Amino acid sequence: MSVQRRATYVVAAGLIFGLVIGAGLGVLWWRLVPRVPLIIRPEGSVPQGFQPEGYAASDVVFALLGLAAGIAVTIGLARIRREHLLSALAAALLASAAGTAAMWWVGSRLGSVDIEGLVATTETEIVVDGPLQVTLPAAYLTWALGAAAVVTILALADVMHGRWSVRSGRSTPP
Repeated sequence: MSVQRRATYVVAAGLIFGLVIGAGLGVLWWRLVPRVPLIIRPEGSVPQGFQPEGYAASDVVFALLGLAAGIAVTIGLARIRREHLLSALAAALLASAAGTAAMWWVGSRLGSVDIEGLVATTETEIVVDGPLQVTLPAAYLTWALGAAAVVTILALADVMHGRWSVRSGRSTPP
């Protein structure tokens, strides 16, 4: 029963860590990304495809923050439940889903701009900061990739440690 309970605890910890760290990283993403200037004209035209190179910075920062979070959170979860990496992987992937969603939601809400409302209400040409968004869908997967990489490295380390112990004739402690 205690083994089952500990696996449940690590999964719950993964969910909590993912939500809290993801929300914090959403604020950090919003603060770090350079703003893309957007020209709003009163004639009612909504700009299409404006400055895609400006949004590359948003994607890169989002991806790097997700990757760093995936590595850090998974290391922490593996320390909680090192003897059973499958529960640490499940918790890390749950943290990845919750954290990435929280990071995107917080950051995009903080950096949102009502373009249609501005177009409808402006009488002169104005320049505003464009909305904060992720244009590269692969950026959403970097947290999960970082988590999977950490668990893979830990599993390989366990296998190599087991092979070394067998070859040297040493028994591993329980």
